[in-house]
Amino acid sequence: MSIPELRTRTRLAPSQRSAQILAAADALARDEGLAALTLRAIAQRAGVAPGLVAHYTDSMDELVAQTFARLVVAELDDVRARVQAAGDPETRLAVLFATVLGQDHDDITLVWVDAWSLGRANPALAAAIDLYMAAWQSFIAQIVRDGRAAGSFQTDDPDAVAWQLLAMIDGLSAHALTRGTDAAEFVLRLAQASETLVGAASGAVSGRLPS
Repeated sequence: MSIPELRTRTRLAPSQRSAQILAAADALARDEGLAALTLRAIAQRAGVAPGLVAHYTDSMDELVAQTFARLVVAELDDVRARVQAAGDPETRLAVLFATVLGQDHDDITLVWVDAWSLGRANPALAAAIDLYMAAWQSFIAQIVRDGRAAGSFQTDDPDAVAWQLLAMIDGLSAHALTRGTDAAEFVLRLAQASETLVGAASGAVSGRLPS
């Protein structure tokens, strides 16, 4: 008679188990979007029972909102570091556009697209969207202010321009998801449009796009 193979279960401390579940949620959202986050799918990704995910989660709405927040905070930190290392404000805008519209950024774009849809029925997610949209607007507005202080941008309303640029970034990023290739054409168009919005010379931003 054959002896059935016994599966060894690893006992983790509550903090370790929670971290495991959150990491699984993050990975699943990156791969398939926020809409893929269900108890069963997260449990399968983490290699645990769905009931264990429920035990460590106040509600699925909160879990989705918290997953969104973790991912977009990491995104903004990464983009901010790349942009701030770029030099003058014109180059910073160019690097910003090339980064957020790059093909390696599609996973986070999908997270944002899902968030805008799911946030209609998830108040916690809607609040997180508002918070991090404002953080992005503030980040972009500071670049515009720096360009104005340097004399290379001529706008009188950096805050309004930042919202306009952010809207263009979001729209083009979402559109780029359906293209299947990188969005180099969109990056160029956005850079050229930004020159008008910030009051910069033609080519001041588009001429500094990474090759």
